[in-house]
Formats: sequence, structure tokens, C-alpha cells
Amino acid sequence: MNPEDRLIERGITLPPPPTPGGTYLPFRRCGNVVYLAGVISVSAEKPSWMGQVGAERSLEDGREAAKVCALNALSVLRSVTGSLNDVKQLLYLGGYVNAVAGYGESPSVINGASDLFADIFGEAGRHARAAVSVAGLPRNATVEIQLTAELRSAENGEPTNRPE
Repeated sequence: MNPEDRLIERGITLPPPPTPGGTYLPFRRCGNVVYLAGVISVSAEKPSWMGQVGAERSLEDGREAAKVCALNALSVLRSVTGSLNDVKQLLYLGGYVNAVAGYGESPSVINGASDLFADIFGEAGRHARAAVSVAGLPRNATVEIQLTAELRSAENGEPTNRPE
């Protein structure tokens, strides 16, 4: 089953791609690799998550916030090619958790995004990653992620015709 079919099967509707909050691009593409700018756990379509894990937010809240980030990232990826089926594999996920000092469960929080990617893409959704706690994020978001993916087609739009 391809990623677009998995979204439908799971009843997941992606939000609109987030608009940049500053002087930067939502993504930069170099050949078959696309680098996404950071996306936070705030969305007009899905619940928004703000606040620090370990203070006003729990570990489970953080995991849900990471899922919102993942959905925002998938929306940006879809905007690059028109279909998530054109994503060959996810390469790297940088995860940032707005947490109290000394919080050591950042990897468990970021698993909310990693698990969703593995569910939607299968083995191609597994990625290298970092998961760190930080003292604050834009708009007091609970989580921010950055994603790098390899696409099936070259930057000029030529399909590579690789099987799913």
C-alpha cells in the first residue's frame, strides 16, 4: 500500500502547509533531496500544542504535539511533489522538545512523529534523527521538527520510475 492510500485508510486528512513565520523558505530542494524548514506543533486544522513538557504538558501531550508536527511536515512534502507517493524515503528528522530543564524523555516525545512516519511510509519512513530538549520554541510550541527526504524524481520533474 502506498503512503497516500495509508492516509486514507487511517482517516488522516493533512492540514494546509504552514506558511513561513519569517524570512525563509518552507523547503529547499536539491535534486532528489528536499530539506524542510522546521514545522511546529501549531495548526489551524488540527489541535495546537503549546507549552513546556514537564510543566504544563505531559509526555503524552508531547507525543501528540510531535504528531501534529509530522502532519504539518507531510503537508509540506506533498506540496513539493503533489503526492506523498513520490517520496522514496525519509532520511533525517531533527526533533526539538520545549521542556523544563533536565528533561530526559525527548526521544519518547519525538517518537510521536517517528511512529507516524513509519506507519505511513513503512520501512521508507524509518530515519536517522536527533531528539533534544530546548528551553523554548517559536510561539511557545511544544515541539518542532525538521525533516529531510529523498524523492523519487529529479528536480526537473523527470520520474525515476522506481517501484513502491
